[in-house]
Amino acid sequence: MKDKLRTLFFSTLYLSAFTFGGGYVIITLLKNKFVDELKWIDEEEMLDYVAIAQSSPGPIAVNGAIVIGYKICGIPGIAVAVFGAIIPPFVILTVVSAFYTIFKTNPYIQSLLFGMKAGVSAVIVSVVWDMAFGIVKKKDLLLIIVMILSFVLNYYFKVNAVLLIFASLIIGVFRSLILSRGKRV
Repeated sequence: MKDKLRTLFFSTLYLSAFTFGGGYVIITLLKNKFVDELKWIDEEEMLDYVAIAQSSPGPIAVNGAIVIGYKICGIPGIAVAVFGAIIPPFVILTVVSAFYTIFKTNPYIQSLLFGMKAGVSAVIVSVVWDMAFGIVKKKDLLLIIVMILSFVLNYYFKVNAVLLIFASLIIGVFRSLILSRGKRV
């Protein structure tokens, strides 16, 4: 278990240190590390964990570390994964805060940040693509409709994402209840 905890800590530390552009970027990296490379979690399970992390309050990177850490090593896994995930942003934000006025006016830093936007955008598109493809691959018409409808309502009609997540949660609960009753018959 010590080896798993060590690997979990350094994995979340590394991913957190090199994830720029918001919490959604880390989803693909978590999948690559824990599903593809380490094979500690299967892809279906990872999608479930992403859904839990997204629908829980707080930063998605920390929420993702919590659910993955718990899956891999229980409570000690949570502590190790969260600690690994929060160290890099804590250090980076401390440095940026201390030198904010210098960074704000430095053209090299501004150019660096501008260039990073393109890379971050590509990673976010990759995350969306992977998640959408996972839903389409299941060939479940209700999930596909909910996904497309949520996109349209959020993007075109500016419906609050919290409302869409809550509505999706309700649809999922009712669907689970209906499916579980059908299995009992």
